[in-house]
Amino acid sequence: MSRSRLSRSFAVLSLALATPMLAGADEAAPPAQHEREASLLVGAMLGGTPMLEDLRSLVDEVGGRATGSDANRRSVEWALERFKAAGVPARAEPFRMPGLWLERSASATVQGTGVRFSPRVAAMPFSAPTTKGGFKAPLVDLRRGTEADFKQVGAKARGAFLLVETEELRDVDGLFREYNEATDIESRAFAAGAAGVVYMGSRPGNQLYRHNVSVGLKNTRPMMVMERDGAKRALRLLRAGTPLTLTAMLDLQTGGPYESRNVIGEIRGTTRPDEVVIVGAHLDSWDLGGGALDNGANVAMLIDVARQMQKLGLKPARTIRFALWNGEEQGMQGSAGYVRTHSSELDAHAMALSVDIGCGRITGFFTNGRPPLVPLVDNALTPVAGLGPFTQVDAPVVGTDNFDFMLHGVANLIANQESATYGPNYHARSDEYEQCDARTLRGNAAVVGALTWSFANMEERLPRQSRAEVESLINTTDLGQQMKSFDVWDEWAAGTRGRAPEPKAAPATR
Repeated sequence: MSRSRLSRSFAVLSLALATPMLAGADEAAPPAQHEREASLLVGAMLGGTPMLEDLRSLVDEVGGRATGSDANRRSVEWALERFKAAGVPARAEPFRMPGLWLERSASATVQGTGVRFSPRVAAMPFSAPTTKGGFKAPLVDLRRGTEADFKQVGAKARGAFLLVETEELRDVDGLFREYNEATDIESRAFAAGAAGVVYMGSRPGNQLYRHNVSVGLKNTRPMMVMERDGAKRALRLLRAGTPLTLTAMLDLQTGGPYESRNVIGEIRGTTRPDEVVIVGAHLDSWDLGGGALDNGANVAMLIDVARQMQKLGLKPARTIRFALWNGEEQGMQGSAGYVRTHSSELDAHAMALSVDIGCGRITGFFTNGRPPLVPLVDNALTPVAGLGPFTQVDAPVVGTDNFDFMLHGVANLIANQESATYGPNYHARSDEYEQCDARTLRGNAAVVGALTWSFANMEERLPRQSRAEVESLINTTDLGQQMKSFDVWDEWAAGTRGRAPEPKAAPATR
C-alpha cells in the first residue's frame, strides 16, 4: 500500500475510533481522547492534502511578496480565500509599518584603466537610493572587513565603496555568522566615513539575494550585494594594482509609515475559549525569488493544519489562531503589531510558535529560555515520536516572529529545522518551489499539527513572565547581543518594544 493510501486508511480508522468519544462544547474531553484526536490529525497531515498545491500557487501565481508591494497585498487576499475555502474563519488585521522600502531596479558599473564591466547587483534592504545618473566612488578592497582590515585600509575608506569578501554560505550556522559579521563590518564602515558597502555575494551559482542593512531605516548610504563572480573579478583587479571606481544606480521606492495587514485564521476553543495558542509563519518574502523556503512552505503548512482540523471536526479546548505575519523581513513588524493590538489578551496566551527555517526536517524546538517548556514540548510530540528524534534547545533566538512574544513574557517556540537547501537559497533568486521536499514538508505538518493540538488541550499553562524576568533572560544570555545584531535593541531600551515595567505601588498615606 502506498504511503498516502496508508495514511488515509489510518485517518479513517482513527476517525471511527474517536468519533463516539467527541466531547460536547461544554465539557472537557479526557486526555485519552486528545491523544486519539492528535493521531487522527497526524494521519490526515501525512496523507494527500492541498498543501503542496497551495505552496505552488503562492510561489508561482503570487510570487515574491515584499511588504508594501502589490504582490504582498495580493498574498493577503490569497490567504483569506484559502481559509474561507477551508471553512476556517479568518480576518485581516492592520498594523503599522515604520517605513516603505522596495527596489525598482539596481545596476552598477566597475571601471579602471583599460577595463569596464557591469556585474549584477541587488540593493540591500534599507539602502539609500542614488540620483538618476548614479553615484560614483572609488572601489576599495576591504578583504573580510575585520578590525585589522580597516586599519590596513585606513583613510582610503572615507568616501569609497568598500568591497567585502565573503565565504560561500552553506547552512543556517553560516547565515547567523553572516548576520553577526555584517553588523560589525557596517558599524566600522559608517564610522570610517565610507560612501557605502558592497558585499561579494555569498550564495552559490552567482545568485543575488537580499540582506538587510544592519541599521535599518536609519541608513543613509547606498548598499549592495554584487554577484560573486563579478566581485571576485573586481578583487583580482584591485589586488593586481588596478585602481577601480564603482558607479551605482539604485532606483528605490521609499516612504514613511503605512498600513499593512496580517492574516489571522481562528478555530474557537470550547472549554477555555479565552486562552489562545498562536502558531505563525510569515507571509511576506523578499522579491527576487518566489519565497518558497522563506516562508511560503510554512504558510501553506499552517493553512493546511487549520483545514484538516476543520475538516475532521476537531474541537480544541483553547482557541487556536493561525497567524500569517507580514513585515517579518523588515524587522518582525507584523507580529510586533499583533502584540500591540492584543496587549490586553497576552496574559491568556498559552504559547506562541514560529515556523520559519524553510523545508528541512523539524528536529525539535527552541524553547527560548523557558526551561519548564521543555517537558511540555516533549510530551506534545509523543504522537509523532516516529518522525523524530526531537531535541529541544532552551536558548533564546532572535530573528523571527517569536521575538515580540518573548519580549512580552509569553511562552514561545521556534521550530528547529535541518538546513537542507535553506542556507544557499536564503532570500535569493533561487528560492523557488523546487527547493522543498514534499515528504519532509508533510512530516513537518504532522509535527506542527500534533504540537499545536496538544498545547490547545493540555491542562498545563505557563504564566506570563514579568518585565523583570525578561530583563533577567537578556542579562544572563546572549539575547541582548542578538537584539543589537537585528537592530531591535534600541526599541527595547527605549521602552517602545516589549513588556512595559510593572507600575510601582503608590506610597501608603497616613
